[in-house]
Amino acid sequence: MAKQYDVLFRLLLLGDSGVGKTCLLCRFTDDEFHPSHISTIGIDFKMKTIDINGIKVRIQLWDTAGQERYQTITKQYYRRAQFAPKGVEKVLIGNKMDKEAERQIAKSQGQQLAQEYRMAFFEASAYTSQNVKEAFTKLTELVLKTHRVEIDSYALSSSDELSTSDNEQEVVKESEWTENRHPCWC
Repeated sequence: MAKQYDVLFRLLLLGDSGVGKTCLLCRFTDDEFHPSHISTIGIDFKMKTIDINGIKVRIQLWDTAGQERYQTITKQYYRRAQFAPKGVEKVLIGNKMDKEAERQIAKSQGQQLAQEYRMAFFEASAYTSQNVKEAFTKLTELVLKTHRVEIDSYALSSSDELSTSDNEQEVVKESEWTENRHPCWC
């Protein structure tokens, strides 16, 4: 059986409660937007495979709860990323650009913060889907570029095919997760 993807990345969505992390996630992975909002409890994730210059990249997108009461849980999931020995790539996404009248942060503030922390900045709207795909694609490209040497050396040492047992194991894990998963209702 042919490989379903060439490389797997885990991306974390971090931010305050109510900023639209789950809505961004649902828009990117399922191209859906649901106006009713159910807060994320703890952490949740979805997967999507995209093609970046001929490389099939499977992305695990982890959606963290923004509420303060869940910080202990969510910190467990991104602690390793904070201390990664080599560049953790980040992008800053200002969501809800479709709600200009309710804007809380000026675009220039977002740009300044992104520049200060040396990251790309996107204003996006999960509602209209504007810049959602672009932001996640850019982040994936940055991670791919940062880890290109490791990926290339791995590709040389591994075969072009996954064993059947590897594929079956992955399918079982994903189906077990899907059975217990609720639909995305931002």
